[in-house]
This record gives sequence, C-alpha cells and structure tokens, in this order.
Amino acid sequence: MIAHSLASEAVLRAVARHLGRDEEKWAQAGMLHDLDVEVTHAEPTVHGLETARILSEMGIDADVVDAIKMHNEMATGFERTTEFQHALAAGETITGLITATAMVYPDRKVASVKPKSVVKRMKEKAFAASVKRENILECEMIGIPIDEFAAIAVEAMAGIADDIGL
Repeated sequence: MIAHSLASEAVLRAVARHLGRDEEKWAQAGMLHDLDVEVTHAEPTVHGLETARILSEMGIDADVVDAIKMHNEMATGFERTTEFQHALAAGETITGLITATAMVYPDRKVASVKPKSVVKRMKEKAFAASVKRENILECEMIGIPIDEFAAIAVEAMAGIADDIGL
C-alpha cells in the first residue's frame, strides 16, 4: 500500500505539472487517497468515505477531500465530474497497470517499461484483470491521450523506482 501511495503521489504530481495545476495539492491527493483501505477493507460501498471524513476533520483542502472521496464512485453514488477527480482516478489506477507490467519484465524494473507496452496491456483484459481500464481512460477527459498519459506515469514512477521497489 505504501508503494502504491508513493507511486500515486508521483503520478499525480507529474499530471498536475503537465496540466499547470497545483502540484502539491494533487500529490497530496495521490498520497492519501487510500488512507482508509485497511479500516474499510477496500469495501467498494464505503472506501474513500472514511478517508474523506478523517481529512475533513484535519482541515485538509476541500478539493483534495472531494477528489479522494470521488476516486471510488461506488461509495458516493455520483459520477466524477471535475478535472481533479478524473486525474486522481486515472492516475492512481494506472500505477497498478504499470507495476504489473514491470513485474513481467526479466529485471522487474519500471525503468524497463515502455509506455507503449502499458497501452498494449490496456487492451489485454486478462492481464492485471482487476485494474479498471475505464478509470485509466479518464485521462482523455482531462485532455491527455492515453499514450501520453502512460508516458507521464511511467516517467513519474521511474523517478521514484527505489522508493517503490521497482
């Protein structure tokens, strides 16, 4: 979970930089989005809501709390509508696909992963089957084509490879 949170932080920071948005705010959302996963056992009907409650009580920026709450639409009953919401959903989800892709390489290193391989794996439904491709494709809703989004995310994760064990 720590590696996923660090990877999500790095990817969201890179996406914010690409879009000219607040890097610290977006990185914070990436880092904290799964804060409640152990408490809620990642139960889709409540995951994210407990994190939103905790962070609201701590006075964390309302935009960060909202994006975190909405990264799991099932718990809210609403669809994502904002750029930040779409970015977090896409960014945190692509980290799983990139990690899975790295794990099938002989050296198991994210530095070996090519963005085109990630895009190719998007089409292989049996590969990393639990990764929601539709979430990743929300990158296109914020104006970043999937091939470019994969490149941004791979580069971001490669930049912290030692921290995430890849």
